[in-house]
Amino acid sequence: MESILLDDLGALRIRGADAQRFLQGQVSADVTALSVELSLLAGYHNPQGRAIALLRLILVAADDILAVLPRELSAAVASRLSKYILRAKVALNDVSAGLTIHGLVAEDDSRPAAPNSESALARIAGAPARWLLISPADAAPRARGDRQRWRSFDIASGQPQVYAATSEEFIAQMLNLDALGAIAFDKGCYTGQEVIARAHYRGRVKRRMQRFETHTQQELIPGTAGRLADGRSFKVVDAVKRADGACEFLAVTALGVREEAQQDSGTPPIEATALTLPYNLPE
Repeated sequence: MESILLDDLGALRIRGADAQRFLQGQVSADVTALSVELSLLAGYHNPQGRAIALLRLILVAADDILAVLPRELSAAVASRLSKYILRAKVALNDVSAGLTIHGLVAEDDSRPAAPNSESALARIAGAPARWLLISPADAAPRARGDRQRWRSFDIASGQPQVYAATSEEFIAQMLNLDALGAIAFDKGCYTGQEVIARAHYRGRVKRRMQRFETHTQQELIPGTAGRLADGRSFKVVDAVKRADGACEFLAVTALGVREEAQQDSGTPPIEATALTLPYNLPE
């Protein structure tokens, strides 16, 4: 079992009798499907349907939910969500400072053992099986591992992330949240729902997150904007540099060259090969 410290991740704690009902009205996923065995990826959006943050929801108990997200966004998202609590029986806190988050890479599908009763464990992916282990910050330290290796798994599996540099840049479908089961089109209203539903039912999503690898050494980070050799503009969602200096990255760009007029902005294009995603994009 490989253990990787994810010290750039933090978490919000949503606790109370109305925890699930409160989140159901705020995020794009169907929170009623959340269980101890099943974590959920959910988008938290602004009224224009653009993702403020992506939350990995983990059910600790019936009235206790952790929402894992980049630590750099945790305080702002907690503040923003707290404005909508109103009379709901919910306490929402940024608990990032009190937690340590590790990513576990398993050799098989068997569930790892949590080190203690205060730790939460949630599976987030398969092939390879990967888990998030969330423990109190004062728990015994685990091996740090290679953070870039975890990021390479995320990119290979087409798992997006939203950082401060890309917060409120992309509508839900641009990040393939519909293909990843992070949008429930048959649930009630939530912030941004109208725009997201309109894009779904009218089929107007022309730009989506796709996976690429560069031909030469490149420095790409989330939020980097550029142009592919075929003329399509792109914006990086996430990226990892390989040992040979080339970069593998997820970027939002037009689905086809004909969907976007080729323009010469004067910026040298990036030579990159498109790689497959492990899931199909809706047509």
